[in-house]
Amino acid sequence: MNKNITLSADEALIRRSRQKAQQENTTLNELFRQWLKQYVGQNHSSVDFMELMAELEYAKAGRKFTRDDLNER
Repeated sequence: MNKNITLSADEALIRRSRQKAQQENTTLNELFRQWLKQYVGQNHSSVDFMELMAELEYAKAGRKFTRDDLNER
């Protein structure tokens, strides 16, 4: 279910944004929904990364590697 929200912005900015969205065959509403998904996804990605690192904490290399070890092919 979609919820409505109210945003405030400069009138000229809104007008130019609507024109640009129309040129891209979309709407400001759709662009804002896409932005919200990306915004939430960015935070989610960092949380996912931290959870993965916590899960893999048990894995130990057994020793410290030298620069030569790391560059060895």
